[in-house]
Amino acid sequence: MSTDVERVVERRRLKRRVSVWRIAAVLLGVLFVGTLVMRNSESSGTTGGILPHVARITIDGVITNDRKMISLIDRVGKASQVKGVIIEVNSPGGTTTGGEALYDAIRRLAKKKPVVATCGTLATSAAYIVALATDRIFVYGNTITGSVGVIFQWANVTELMKTIGIQFEDVKSGSLKAVPSPFEPTTDEARKVTEEMVDDAMKWFIGLVKTRRQVLPDTIPGLTEGRIYSGRQAVEYMLADQIGDERAARTWLVKERGIQPGLRVRQWKPVTEESGFLGLAAESLASAFGFSGSKFASLFDDATAVLKLDGLVSVWHPAGN
Repeated sequence: MSTDVERVVERRRLKRRVSVWRIAAVLLGVLFVGTLVMRNSESSGTTGGILPHVARITIDGVITNDRKMISLIDRVGKASQVKGVIIEVNSPGGTTTGGEALYDAIRRLAKKKPVVATCGTLATSAAYIVALATDRIFVYGNTITGSVGVIFQWANVTELMKTIGIQFEDVKSGSLKAVPSPFEPTTDEARKVTEEMVDDAMKWFIGLVKTRRQVLPDTIPGLTEGRIYSGRQAVEYMLADQIGDERAARTWLVKERGIQPGLRVRQWKPVTEESGFLGLAAESLASAFGFSGSKFASLFDDATAVLKLDGLVSVWHPAGN
C-alpha cells in the first residue's frame, strides 16, 4: 500500500517538474521571438513603423568606411515616414576616407530631408567632417571638437631588427614603391611624397570647413594647426552653430524647417549580422536581466579599431606621457 502511495507522490513530483520546464521553455521562446522581432525592426530601420517621426542616427566610436552605416543613411533618405534626421555624433574621428564617405552620404540625405548634428563628448577630426555635412551643428559647452587635420603614421623598427639579428630585404619596381616602410629608414624622397599626400588631404579638409561654415580658416586661431576647441569656443569661431542638446535640435527643426511639432524621435540602426539561435537566445536572456551582449562586443571593437586603421587618419586623442 505504501509503495502505491509513494508512486503517486513521485508521479506528481515529476509532473510538477515537467510543468516548470514547459513554462520555462515557453517563456524562453516568447523572449526569443520578441528579440527577433525587435532586432529585425531595428536593423531594418523600421522602428518608427509607418508613423511620421524624426530619425536619429548615431555615429560613435572610431570611424571607418562602414558600408552598413552608409546603406542605413541612404535608406533613411528614402523613408517617407522620416520627416527630419538627427545625426548624433560622439567620436574622436577615424580614417579620412571613412569621414569622407559619411560626409557624402549625409549630403545626399540632406538634399531630401533636414539634417542636424548633435555632438556629445567628442566630435573631432573625421567626426567633425560628419558634423560639417549637416544643416546645423549643436554642441555642448564642453564638447571637444575641431582637430582639423590629417596624419599618416608608421613605425621605424630598423634598430630593433638589428638588435635581434633580422635583416629585411625586398625587390621592388621603383624607389617609391611601398614607402614609407617600417623596415628601412625613411628617405627624403619618400618623406616628401608622403607630406604631399597629407597636405593634399588637409587642403580638402580645410576646404570643407571654409565652404560649409562660411569662414576664413586662417582667421581662426589654431585651426590650420589642428588644435581642438570647446563647444563654446567652436560657436564663437563659427565652427558650430549653437549650444544645445537633442531638444534644442528638435526645436530648431520645428521652427526653421517646418517639421511637425511633437513628432517622436526614433533610433535607426544599421543591419547587424545574425548570431544564430543560441546567440540570440543568450542575448535575450542577457536583455531580460538588463545586460547587452552587443554592448560588450562594441567595447572590444572600439578598443581594437584604432590598431586596424590604415592609410590617412583623421583622429584625435590626448597625447600620452
